Amino acid sequence: MSSQTAMTLMSVVEFALWAVLGFLFWTKKLQRRFPAMGTYVALHVASIPVLVVLFHGQAQHWFNDYCFAMYFFTYWAVFIASAMILYFVCLEVFSAALSAFSGLMKFGIVVFRWAILASVIVTFSSISFAHKGLMLIPDIANALMRSVSILELCLLGFLCLSMNALRLPARDMAFGIALGFGVMSANDFIQSLFISIHSSLTAPWQFVYEAMILVAIGTWTTYCALPEPARRPVVMPANSTIYRWNEIASALGHTGTQVAVQQPANGFFLTDVERVVEKVLARNLKDRESES
Repeated sequence: MSSQTAMTLMSVVEFALWAVLGFLFWTKKLQRRFPAMGTYVALHVASIPVLVVLFHGQAQHWFNDYCFAMYFFTYWAVFIASAMILYFVCLEVFSAALSAFSGLMKFGIVVFRWAILASVIVTFSSISFAHKGLMLIPDIANALMRSVSILELCLLGFLCLSMNALRLPARDMAFGIALGFGVMSANDFIQSLFISIHSSLTAPWQFVYEAMILVAIGTWTTYCALPEPARRPVVMPANSTIYRWNEIASALGHTGTQVAVQQPANGFFLTDVERVVEKVLARNLKDRESES
């Protein structure tokens, strides 16, 4: 079997996996919980046949040799749109993972949005603009994807380290989405590293790269096919650390309570902070009891 035939077969398998993933995703109505992920899947299911037709049309000189230009603009438009959608996917996965802790979720989303904004600014400020004209489009697209790939790896690392504290099961769809994108991001970085060191391995590495793409899509398909564990209310002891942090995060966004604090002259700083937090929590508890 020639390398071209093998790559064609892998492309067919990739499209089949995307189609199955899209079918399962909409059948189980997961687009209601993860609308950005649903948009990402729909974009790839719809674009892959168009890109395949335009790619093969270049060799057959279809559309008066305009296939190359059509393929170029379509491919990079899908690439940039995918990178932009992935920012929203990371945000909704982060929100889903912290959904049981409303205080931490609201506070974390604010921080996460600022992190996204900072990464976009750094991305555009790091573009060299060495290429001019249309060749600037791939530079912008690759810079955006590199930025979101770092964000995906950070998100996966955060979920792996905090799964026990957040009571997030490994079979939860939020973790499955993060795991698949983590595989894709690591695949992109490893490919860039190997090609920069051994340019002669570009052709063999394409098979490894495509195989890892299939692994990522297969991971999402498996998570969609298997029954997801029932989401239950998280019950935590009142003295647990994450419960206290959740209450502190809720208090930071609460503007209806004012507390006057008089610090002793020789008080220890951390002790004073503990007292302030306890007073705020006690006042919030009284407000909630009075409202109920």
